[in-house]
Amino acid sequence: MTNKTYQLETVSCPSCIAKIEGAMKKTAGVTKSEVLFNTSRVKVTYDESLVSSEELKGKIGKLGYKILSEK
Repeated sequence: MTNKTYQLETVSCPSCIAKIEGAMKKTAGVTKSEVLFNTSRVKVTYDESLVSSEELKGKIGKLGYKILSEK
């Protein structure tokens, strides 16, 4: 399993959290996701054999959130 943290430009409301977490939970290979509202970060644990970091970033981007960095 791989862990990544994505720093987003802004996460401004509880519905943003639900939207991002919902999309991550529906993604094959993602075992855990958590959106940290106060820091605008998304923590994701996933299986690299099923999904890539680029695919996860693409899904977040399609929801309308800009990714500033990843760790």
